[in-house]
Amino acid sequence: MYYHKQGYPEEDELVMCTVTSVHYNSVFVKLDDYGKSGLIHISEVSPGRIRNLRDYVKEGKVVVCKVLSVNQQRGHIDVSLRRVNEAQRRMKVEERKAEQKAEKIIDTLAKQLKQDSKQVYAAVAKALLPEYGMLNYAFTDVVENDASLEKQGLSKDYAAPLQALVVERIKPKEVTIEGDLTITSYAMNGLDVIKAALTAFAETSKNIMTRYLGAGTWRVIITAHDFKAAEKTLTAAIGEAKPQAERQGATFSFAKKE
Repeated sequence: MYYHKQGYPEEDELVMCTVTSVHYNSVFVKLDDYGKSGLIHISEVSPGRIRNLRDYVKEGKVVVCKVLSVNQQRGHIDVSLRRVNEAQRRMKVEERKAEQKAEKIIDTLAKQLKQDSKQVYAAVAKALLPEYGMLNYAFTDVVENDASLEKQGLSKDYAAPLQALVVERIKPKEVTIEGDLTITSYAMNGLDVIKAALTAFAETSKNIMTRYLGAGTWRVIITAHDFKAAEKTLTAAIGEAKPQAERQGATFSFAKKE
C-alpha cells in the first residue's frame, strides 16, 4: 500500500500489524501504517493461560492491535491483541480493504494519464489527506455528498478524471427500512381511493419501493444513505398519503419491521 502515517501512533489507537517474530513470551510486530516495530507481551495475546504462542500467531499473520503505550525516546511501542473486540477488528479490516480499493483507483488514474502511480498518489494524498485522513473517506464523501475534489485543492488535471473514476467504482452505502402498508376502504369508489393513497405514498420519493402482498397490504422498502434520511422519507410519505386516505373515509396504517 502507498498509505503511510508519519510519527507515532496514539495510545488506544487501533493499528494493523504484521507479525515479524514469535518468541517464548512475546511477539514482535510491524505497525503497517507507521513502518515501526511493536511488542505484544504474552499476557496481551489472549485471555487465559497460553502454552504455545504459535497456536495464536505466526510470522506473516496480519492482526489488529490496540496501542497500549508509546515511548518515543526509546522507540518502544507496546500493543495488545486481546483488547481488540470482534467489532473493532472487523471495522479496521474493512477500513484497510476500502483504502486498498481507493489506491487501486489511483493506479487506474495513473494508467489513464500515463504517469507513475506513486507520483499520482503523492499528489492526490497531499491535497486530500489533511482533510480526510484516508483516501477512502474522501471518495465516500464524493459519492454520498457530491463533494468536489477540485475544491479540496486537487489540480484540475487530476480532479476531473479521478472524480469520474470514483463515481464509477464506488457505490454509496445504503440502509433500508421495511414495513407493511395497509389501506382499506369500503366506499363505492374504494379501489380508486386506495390507488390514489398508494400513489401519493410511493411518489413521495424515488427511494420508495412497494410490492403487493394481498388483502390491501403492500410491503414497503425505503433505501437511503443513513437511517435518519430513511426515517425522514417514511415520515414524509405517510404525511402525504394518510390524510388523503382518511379524508376519503379509508383506514391507513404502517407497521415497520424491526
